[in-house]
Amino acid sequence: MKLVRLLPLVLIMGACTAQPQPDKLKTNKDDNTLLWEVSGNGLTAPSYIFGTFHLLCSNDIHFSNSLKQAVKNAAEVYLELDMDDPAILLDGMLLMNMNEGKKLSDLYKPGDYKRIESFFKDSLHTPLTLFESMKPAFLESMLYPKMMPCKTISGVEEELMKLAKEDKKEIQGLETMAFQASVFDSIPYEEQARDLLKTIDSLASYKKYFDTMITVYKSQHLNEIEELFKKDPGMEDDHKDLLLNNRNANWIKQLKGIMKKERVFVAVGAGHLVGEMGLIVLLRKEGYTVRPLENK
Repeated sequence: MKLVRLLPLVLIMGACTAQPQPDKLKTNKDDNTLLWEVSGNGLTAPSYIFGTFHLLCSNDIHFSNSLKQAVKNAAEVYLELDMDDPAILLDGMLLMNMNEGKKLSDLYKPGDYKRIESFFKDSLHTPLTLFESMKPAFLESMLYPKMMPCKTISGVEEELMKLAKEDKKEIQGLETMAFQASVFDSIPYEEQARDLLKTIDSLASYKKYFDTMITVYKSQHLNEIEELFKKDPGMEDDHKDLLLNNRNANWIKQLKGIMKKERVFVAVGAGHLVGEMGLIVLLRKEGYTVRPLENK
């Protein structure tokens, strides 16, 4: 329930030229914030990490002055995917399908398949035949709007992209669509199919859990976000490495090089920030100073 660049001229000139420093942002009084500053360990200027939520009611998405300033301070904005690249949408359409010609009907008993078919027809008003080859995990994401308490929905990343474009910031991605699709190929399709059916059969309880996630996200209480991820019915222990831990470790490797070249604003799902294998702890283990920023 996913780089190699030329050194900026200012770094090449080094001691010959004074580098502009970003506006200082206020430290938050505690760790309950989604916005963090990364500095030290050889960085010439701080970068920023922000925890997102991939789907929210549009009216619930508000960016603080501190966050807007952090985006302004940064040279580039990094998301999990370069969502500004038109090829991402095309790749997504091509990579959402199962390998080896697998079909949904191959994964279910006739009665179970009929239940899913009826749900898509009656609740989503969409024929299941359009998605017969799609990975069940991607199909499950189509249920999320049914869990939302509003009709106008957006993603935090989508709104961040608008903010970045206003500031004329280039958008980059930490991962490719091909990689994210491969993560879901690593989870057996049969297991994904069981999860999809379970979600459909328990939609009311999943909606309650989803509501709690949104409330906790808006509160910015990282310890509560961590606890919710531990209780996530779709996050079995053997999936945490695939969906969270391995990806976090890979991002740290990338960010060590990226942040040394330029200051960046990095926005990834809030679940990637928390825990012993989260980005905040991993960055500190690498020797960086990671400071909570006011984000009201």
